[in-house]
Amino acid sequence: MELTMCCPTLFGLEGIVADELRFGGKLNDVQAENGRVLFEGDERTLAWANLHLRCAERVLIRLGTFSAQTFDMLFEGVRALPWEQFIPKDGSFPVKGYSLDSALHSIPDCQKIIKKAVVERLGRVYGQNWFDETGAKYQIQFSIMHDTAELFLDTSGAGLHKRGYRANANAAPLRETLAAAMVKLARWRGKEPLLDPFCGSGTIAIEAAMIATRRAPGLMRAFDADKWACIDTNVWRQAREDALEQMDGAARFDIAGSDLDPDCVALSQENAKKAGVLHTIRFTQADACKLDYRKKGTLFANPPYGERLLDMESAQKLYASFGRAVGHSPMKQYILSSDIAFERFFGKKADKRRKLYNGMIKCDLYMYFKHSPRPSAKTSELSQNGLTKNS
Repeated sequence: MELTMCCPTLFGLEGIVADELRFGGKLNDVQAENGRVLFEGDERTLAWANLHLRCAERVLIRLGTFSAQTFDMLFEGVRALPWEQFIPKDGSFPVKGYSLDSALHSIPDCQKIIKKAVVERLGRVYGQNWFDETGAKYQIQFSIMHDTAELFLDTSGAGLHKRGYRANANAAPLRETLAAAMVKLARWRGKEPLLDPFCGSGTIAIEAAMIATRRAPGLMRAFDADKWACIDTNVWRQAREDALEQMDGAARFDIAGSDLDPDCVALSQENAKKAGVLHTIRFTQADACKLDYRKKGTLFANPPYGERLLDMESAQKLYASFGRAVGHSPMKQYILSSDIAFERFFGKKADKRRKLYNGMIKCDLYMYFKHSPRPSAKTSELSQNGLTKNS
């Protein structure tokens, strides 16, 4: 069955997900749009995408798109779609979605109309007026933007960032999909040491280890479409067998994480063990501002944001102290922060910046890889006080 699929993404990750589909999934017809990526494929493509995509939020099947300026237009458009190709007599089909800049702005009313239209369509096909919905879940999602409706079925269930290894997290966890994206943006593949001195729940180090060992991020979890009658169970079995064959679970890499909080270190170790990569990561308790950064490698950091864990002043002091600690390090550095003044307090302008979102928080990934001389301590102090042209 040929399908049009859609992967919603965090803003800023569309290109990475498109590349995952092109190069990993070997797909040609891939289109990156704002906040999502569209692609074509069959049931095997659907299973592969759920198992292997590291930076997408979920995998949806797009059933159709049409103009919907009135509830009658919405009803007729939904009823015309081939729901019976996917949803069986006992299927459960809840409805959720959103509407933006459209005449149909009441979400509850849209849900009721869509549900009614699907029931009428399935009722005519199956010859019944009532659906108990006791079987597998076929989550219907809709979006209505500028009076254009799109209808989807969610194949993933829980978001793809929920890999299955992080049952618990620290107070401000980094989304797994974003952590994987940071590693991909740095093009780190395990050939050099990796260090995360603010490891928190261990997410960056764990995602890096999974990338290096070629461990599919969805191997430890189930998906809603696992139980769909319209997809042969052999498709999922073969996809998982193929993923296991690609994995190099015995490989070891120089990956290290540390945190000042011993509870975070213990949590990171627990999560890495669940993910099956503890054998190649070292987690230790340490002050990020007192570590030895003289060896070459790649540094990833997601230091506390003032709006999340510390007050802004304390966070900025931490940036300054951390900047001094890594100031002359030969390591390539990739640091995520929501503070627009980060570079000023860190003491150096980034070689490149990338706008990203950590959940709903707008951030920048500050990338340092050219190893140009850092300003002296006196210059850095003047810069922090706004007295240099770089401030």
